[in-house]
Amino acid sequence: MVLAMRELTASDHELIEYARQIVDANTDGDGGVHTMGAAVRGADGRMYGGINLYHFTGGPCAELVALGHARASGARELTTIVAVGNLGRGPVGPCGRDRQVLFDYHPKIRVLLPTDQGVRSVRITDLMPFGGVWTVSEGTQPFDPAVFR
Repeated sequence: MVLAMRELTASDHELIEYARQIVDANTDGDGGVHTMGAAVRGADGRMYGGINLYHFTGGPCAELVALGHARASGARELTTIVAVGNLGRGPVGPCGRDRQVLFDYHPKIRVLLPTDQGVRSVRITDLMPFGGVWTVSEGTQPFDPAVFR
């Protein structure tokens, strides 16, 4: 599978920096519960942030908190998301649960994540090969290759 990667834009670098500032301001160290920051950009250019809430029951990742912040602030169309680790770890790719949520709610979003070519922008659909779309009203739908074009 070949990912449709693209180089980062100035806007992407700004989003990474915003997520880094969030985690740097709120981290509590290696063993802490706040170790990842995330930022998402709305179609209007506004940025929304979040920080993870690690918990043994599976507390929300920073990406999900940022998505909730954006929604609560009125953003409905989101274009780009990134998560950044504390202690200078830089951008980190989303976990499987986050990928599925992004795919279901924002199938056109781009994700900034490390690749073998450095940090790049990738479509969420490229991170979910053969994924089935899920909706509140209809549940999981059969695989539709048109979603991935």
